Amino acid sequence: MTAGEKAKAKTEQAEGKTKEALGGAVGNERLQAEGQVDKSTGDAREAKEKAKDAFKH
Repeated sequence: MTAGEKAKAKTEQAEGKTKEALGGAVGNERLQAEGQVDKSTGDAREAKEKAKDAFKH
């Protein structure tokens, strides 16, 4: 996994968790949903990079 892609995935996951928690705390369903999407995007990016690494070796 390239360092840049790994960092981007982790950043998306962290932003997603933050948005999701904040949305839940203030009762903002839209923000909570955006957080779930961001987190899922980060998870997918990380899985893609891991799969690329598995085939590289």
